[in-house]
Amino acid sequence: MEQIVAENVTKHYYVSPENGGRLDEKLLVLSGVSFSVEENEFVSILGPSGCGKSTLLRLLAGLDREYEGSIRVNGTDLKEKRVPVCYMLQKDHLMPWRTLMENVLLPAEIEGADLKKEAELVRPMLKDFGLEEFENYRPHALSGGMRQRAALLRTYRMRGDIMLLDEPFGALDEITRMQMQDWLLEVWGRHRKTVLFVTHNIDEAILLSDRVLVMSPRPGSIVKDIRVGFPRPRSRDMLLSSQFLGYKGEILASLG
Repeated sequence: MEQIVAENVTKHYYVSPENGGRLDEKLLVLSGVSFSVEENEFVSILGPSGCGKSTLLRLLAGLDREYEGSIRVNGTDLKEKRVPVCYMLQKDHLMPWRTLMENVLLPAEIEGADLKKEAELVRPMLKDFGLEEFENYRPHALSGGMRQRAALLRTYRMRGDIMLLDEPFGALDEITRMQMQDWLLEVWGRHRKTVLFVTHNIDEAILLSDRVLVMSPRPGSIVKDIRVGFPRPRSRDMLLSSQFLGYKGEILASLG
């Protein structure tokens, strides 16, 4: 079942005179972007800086309806109605005065849900997310990886069965990033949702994904849709295989 269908999506931004543009000048960011994502697929979006990856996620989240073309999520046209999705930016954005649990419960609190019942649902998941002993800790007492896991748990608990992750591991050191990739593979295998994952890291995209969408430089468009044929569960041994190097070479060629 196709959960996301984007057809010929084109997006302009107006350049303000304060930034050196004319009042009517437009910057073309996305041009003719078309793709679809199946239910429970893990799809990475990879491309050079400034190609419109984050802009595309904003459109999919329903935060911007000023674009040409169409985007349908679960059959709903996003220009007509916003569909709830789970959206996470690169930084964890945990509130420093709230405990880990209070941060995770924030989406439920905003929706006016019963927080006691919601906490009962979240508490068993803390173990899966490697946070079971840190429920009452505040962000300053957590490592970078733990903060990202808390932010991912908060994102997972948002209303919606689609996760939009905008470079969630981009600010982490290389060792922590690898640990987070392995952890995400394990957790996603148990708690599946449809995932669109923005990254600049080619190895990360291949390791995690069922498919990799490669974007051109701005104005961004999809220049390659690569299906990753490795079976799940994944392991790091595949990074040393000729098949992995073949995918990497195909992506590098697509990036020009």
